[in-house]
Amino acid sequence: MDELLSNIPAFLLIVVRVTSFFVMIPILSYRTIPNTFKVGLGFFLSLIMFWGMDVPTFTIDSAYYLLILKEALVGLLIGFSANMLFSAVQIAGGLIDFQLGFSIANVIDPQTGAQSPLTGQYLTVTAIFFLLTTNGHHLLLEGIYYSYRFIPLDQAWIHFGDGNLIEYLIKNFALMFALAFQMSIPVVGSIFLVDIGLGIVARTVPQLNIFVVGVPIKIIAGLIILFIVMGVLMGAVSELFSIILTMMRDFMNIIGGTG
Repeated sequence: MDELLSNIPAFLLIVVRVTSFFVMIPILSYRTIPNTFKVGLGFFLSLIMFWGMDVPTFTIDSAYYLLILKEALVGLLIGFSANMLFSAVQIAGGLIDFQLGFSIANVIDPQTGAQSPLTGQYLTVTAIFFLLTTNGHHLLLEGIYYSYRFIPLDQAWIHFGDGNLIEYLIKNFALMFALAFQMSIPVVGSIFLVDIGLGIVARTVPQLNIFVVGVPIKIIAGLIILFIVMGVLMGAVSELFSIILTMMRDFMNIIGGTG
């Protein structure tokens, strides 16, 4: 009994990191997931992880409260690193909507509560289904489990002062926009060619009201191209998942002081 009570502080630290991770991770961070489900899943997942780990013994003192803050920050940062690149899908949809003229018709995303472009919402939901189908959420949960190899419970600080962390975040922000551009370039490039063709028609047939004719042509062409390249987009999304896992590992290496 005394041994069980002595392990409660370590278990609470695990619960803090896991539940903080759920606040930022794709899918589980959405508003449509009940908070009771998130707390319950975090508790039982922490219990499983606790029995599979060799945890040190802690005493509840002033240093322990600092460890709680550190665990919450670690969970948030790891979840943010995964969610940041996943946002590339929505950014790609925003670039496509801008070319199609759909950017004026943003909708409220029930998952995040923010305004989202139409195509971005469609691509995000499709990517979520693809993530669940390929068991990518299992890999994300494995990421938080193996985070204790890089950032142990008894590590008292995070290496924020290291310039590698800022450089790594900047590189991944740039990577997010690069991935969004690569995913949207088939549709955006095709619509650009349609714009060139409409410009030529407007110069050769000035009697034609190109503004009335051009909008439906761009929408129809964009939707057809999007339907054609959807398989390629899902292939890019699968590559995005592997990049997210690699990024999470490298990010944990840096904040753990081993990278």
